[in-house]
Amino acid sequence: MSYIKPKFRHPRLPTNRLGYTVADYDGAISTLCAGCGHDSISASIRNACFASSIEPHRIAKLSGIGCSSKMPTYFLGRSHGFNSVHGRMPSVATGASLANRELTYIGVSGDGDTASIGMGQFIHLIRRNVNMTYIVANNGCYGLTKGQDSATADLGSVSKLGSVNPFDGIDLASLAMLQGASFVARSFSGDKDQLEPLIRAAMAHKGFAFIDVVSPCVTFNNHVGSTKSYAETREHLDAMPVDFVPMREEIHTQYAEGTSQSVTLHDGSVIHLHKADSSYRSDDRTGAMNAVQAAKDEGRILTGLLFLDPNTQNLNQNLKLATRPLNELGKDELCPGSKVLNSINEGLR
Repeated sequence: MSYIKPKFRHPRLPTNRLGYTVADYDGAISTLCAGCGHDSISASIRNACFASSIEPHRIAKLSGIGCSSKMPTYFLGRSHGFNSVHGRMPSVATGASLANRELTYIGVSGDGDTASIGMGQFIHLIRRNVNMTYIVANNGCYGLTKGQDSATADLGSVSKLGSVNPFDGIDLASLAMLQGASFVARSFSGDKDQLEPLIRAAMAHKGFAFIDVVSPCVTFNNHVGSTKSYAETREHLDAMPVDFVPMREEIHTQYAEGTSQSVTLHDGSVIHLHKADSSYRSDDRTGAMNAVQAAKDEGRILTGLLFLDPNTQNLNQNLKLATRPLNELGKDELCPGSKVLNSINEGLR
């Protein structure tokens, strides 16, 4: 059975300054599990592009392999797209960004695609400061291959197959700050009031912008021993309020700056989010890293804009490339003749 979205739209749908409706930024119907947090991220990306009035054909979507890397199919159906090899999306993004600097690049990845097989490429993408927005849908497991622990899984958590994770999870936001990323943020898939502005800010940033998004898996984290299980929740019932969340529905939350929010996941477990307040200094890299670690030590997940360097130099600027897209340069510009080439060679002697 196939499914298609209806083409009819309400005639009075709001439009952005380009005259597009939000429906113009839609993609195909999602085939992810019902209630997957990844679909909420897709919706936030769509809404952010609509609100920022970016022409869909001026956006390029890139991904690797995994549940998260299927997401670009489900938004911006009129944009450019490239689904790459597992963990190799950064290479494609780097080449595309150098070839055409006038497009807005959105990379979508997962904790496996980024923190495991793609870790080396991820680090060099940060180091080169490629001008793009890089979003990780982080659920701590390999949802596409039946729920094995990913590199971001919590220490001591038990997988669906019963094995105990003996390793500390990789904190991708802290790693990005440590490696020199000029824009680092973290959010929760169900908090669109926070996530959408972060995505808009990331797309406007002239450099590498990283957003780590906590995105609950509805299928593979409901078992004894998991840090997202019913048993784990019961141990904390006295310390936190618990709200009922119906199974297989998207999770949404809204809370004020400077406050914490306990979010009950589909399996009954609870994660603790803390939204940075207005006194938080996002221009202090060391302070930001300390704040993230302090929140982790308290069992919380710090969300919001964690670090921003507005004076960064992106890859195109560092390489002193032409201001026009490389794919628009003609033969005379790319091959200026032997006289010019001889002059260049003499300057390198």
